[in-house]
Amino acid sequence: MSDYATLTYDGNTYEFPVITGSEGEKAIDISTMRAKSGIITMDYGFSSTGSCSSTITFMNGEKGILRYRGIPVEQLAEHATFKETAYLLINGRLPNRKELTRFSVMLNDHSLVHEDMQEFYKSFPRISHPMGILSSMVNALRSFYPELEKTDEEINITMTRLLSKIRTMAAMAYKISRGHKLVYPRPDLNYCANFLNMMFDSPVRPYDIDEDLVQALRVFWILHADHEQNCSTTAVRVVGSGRVNLYAAISAGIAALWGPLHGGANQAVIEMLSEIVRDGGKVQKVIERAKDRNDPFRLFGFGHRVYKTYDPRGQIIKKMADRLLEKRQVSDPLLDTAKELEIAARKDDYFIENNLYPNVDFYSGIVLRSIGIPTNMFTVMFAIGRLPGWISQWKESIDDSNWKITRPRQIYTGPTCTDYTPLDKRP
Repeated sequence: MSDYATLTYDGNTYEFPVITGSEGEKAIDISTMRAKSGIITMDYGFSSTGSCSSTITFMNGEKGILRYRGIPVEQLAEHATFKETAYLLINGRLPNRKELTRFSVMLNDHSLVHEDMQEFYKSFPRISHPMGILSSMVNALRSFYPELEKTDEEINITMTRLLSKIRTMAAMAYKISRGHKLVYPRPDLNYCANFLNMMFDSPVRPYDIDEDLVQALRVFWILHADHEQNCSTTAVRVVGSGRVNLYAAISAGIAALWGPLHGGANQAVIEMLSEIVRDGGKVQKVIERAKDRNDPFRLFGFGHRVYKTYDPRGQIIKKMADRLLEKRQVSDPLLDTAKELEIAARKDDYFIENNLYPNVDFYSGIVLRSIGIPTNMFTVMFAIGRLPGWISQWKESIDDSNWKITRPRQIYTGPTCTDYTPLDKRP
């Protein structure tokens, strides 16, 4: 088999090397195409374009495979802690006991946020979305905690600092928006339990840490830790390609994740379910609307742009959702509607033929609601989970010897050269 692909255009033939990944994926390296031929490729949404080579995450949408650094996500969700998963993504391997202990100590040491930052939080209007606040405050972190860029050790401190503080900042945003007293992180609690305690503990009603809820949050964050070159990860790499600081690159990722077609999909699922309940809980009506190509209605939480079979993360978190629903035994019209919708979609021929299975966003919305997370905090939860992936992608990109500042081309379709018209001669 040839290691080159040929392109014939305007009577000329050009050769471009074929790159093969460790899992057999192939790509045609067209980075010299414009220089050689004067033409570019057009790929709306970049669905057939590779922007980098990476050793972090492998996905196969046709087979429903997702692995972090070669380890199946199913194994990590069953056996690993979120801290182990974060270390794996950022450092390229699982930590030994000594490394994990040191990492835990660093997370505890950097968990507090500068008291002056509270004034920034209090200046946001109460109706502000937590994602907008989080993106702004992560960017502002550089003013309080300048990056340390001299050695690998100092870079690791910056990354660990951000990983630790983001959960504190997210909990602060929630508490301040409610007018509640802040709850500070506790060194005796693990990463996930600490966050839940900062969110829900209060002088009036102390929070009773439920290990099932802690485990549910652990699984949720592990499943969202990285997902190859998606919209927000690409935003981190693109912004980072300008050699901005880590905080600015992560802030861009948070902003990209906010959208309902990306990280905001889990919030959109709950809002959709709320609308169904308000409409009388007519699930079959919703199913028929989703199948009608002329209806603008969008059914959130089903199907996936990449996965052509089950979303492997969806299968894992479904078990967690079922466990929490069985444990709660609480009547919740939204959760009841979610179960009814899932059953109806799984039986419908249209959904089966088009691989429109419930995805991770559908079940994660149910899990977060069961934990007690407010709907407007859903995407923030996603951002906390995705942070290790963003950090590892940023780190990999700045260490890449093939690095170039991102600069896509375009095909201009506007007016050709047009003379300026003086103001008194314009119609």
